Amino acid sequence: MKYKPLKMQPVFKDYLWGGERLKQEFGKQCDLPTLAESWELSCHVDGLSLVATGENVGRNLNDFADLDKKGFWGRDCNGSAFPILVKLIDAKQNLSIQVHPSDWTAIGPLGEQGKAEMWYIVDCLPQSYIYYGFSRQITEQEFLRRAQDGTICEILNKVYVNKGDVFYILPGTIHAIGAGILIAEIQQNSNTTFRVYDYQRRDINGKFRPLHLQRAASVIDYRPVIPENCKANSRVRFSAFEMVEMFACDYFKAYRIDVYSNIDLCSDGLSFQHLLCVEGEAQIMVDGNAYDFVKGDSYFIPASMGEYTIAGKCRILLSRI
Repeated sequence: MKYKPLKMQPVFKDYLWGGERLKQEFGKQCDLPTLAESWELSCHVDGLSLVATGENVGRNLNDFADLDKKGFWGRDCNGSAFPILVKLIDAKQNLSIQVHPSDWTAIGPLGEQGKAEMWYIVDCLPQSYIYYGFSRQITEQEFLRRAQDGTICEILNKVYVNKGDVFYILPGTIHAIGAGILIAEIQQNSNTTFRVYDYQRRDINGKFRPLHLQRAASVIDYRPVIPENCKANSRVRFSAFEMVEMFACDYFKAYRIDVYSNIDLCSDGLSFQHLLCVEGEAQIMVDGNAYDFVKGDSYFIPASMGEYTIAGKCRILLSRI
C-alpha cells in the first residue's frame, strides 16, 4: 500500500470565551460567530476530524484503523482508541478555572477519561497569564469554600507567558488559560473537564454554566506547585533547521521544528505523526509529490509512510506517541 500525507479538516467549537483569531490568522473557515477551538486531530466522539482532500476525503482515523491499523496508527498504538487529541485554542476571554482527572482518578463507568495535556503558547498579548496550580498547601474544605465564594484565584499561581513557552498540565493540577492567549494543546484523547469557577458568566441562554465541585475536589492535587516552563529535553540545530523536544511523557511526545530551508523526516512504523503548521509556509515532499503546508494546516502522517521532506520556511509542531 502507498501511504500519503493526509490533510485534516478540523472540528470547530464555539465556546463563549472564544474569539476570531483562528479565522483571521489561521484560515479556519466556519459559520460559527465565535471560534474558540479547532480540533486539528481528533478521533473523539465529541468531534471527529476528517480527511480534507484526495481519494480519502471524508474518512476519519477510525476508518484507517479498520483498513490497516498498524500501517496508519503504528505498531505502538495498542489500544482500541486513538491515543491523542490536538487543538488550537483562542482565548479571547479567560477560560474557567478547571481540573482534569488522571487515568487512576477518572471513573470508567461514567465515561470519564484521564486527561494529561501540554500547552505551547503560539501567541499572546502583552501581560497575558495562565493560572497554574496552587500557590500554597490548602485543604479540601478551603478549596470548596473559595470555589463557592469566588476567591479561588487568590491562592493560584498567576504565571505570565510569552510566545514559545511550553507548559505541561499534570492531571489533578488546577489551571486556566487567560485572555489574550492562543495555544496549541496536545493531550490525551479525552474531553473530561471539571469546572471549578467561571467568573459568574452566563451562556447565550442567560444561564450559568454548570460547575463540578465534588468531582473536582476528589481529583485535585492540593499541594503547591512551583510553576516553570518545561525545559527542552534535547535541541538539535543545523543551518537548514532546528528541532526541539518540547515534552515527552507516557502518553505523547511533542517537538517544535523550525524549518529554515528543509528537513528530512521519517515515520518509522511505530507511531503516526501529526504536523501542525503554526508559522510560515512550506511543502511536504513524498515520492516526488508536493503537498502545500501553510499556517493553520494540519497533516496526519501514516506510521508506515517512511521518508519525507519538509521544504520552506515554517514552524511546525510534531506530535506522536
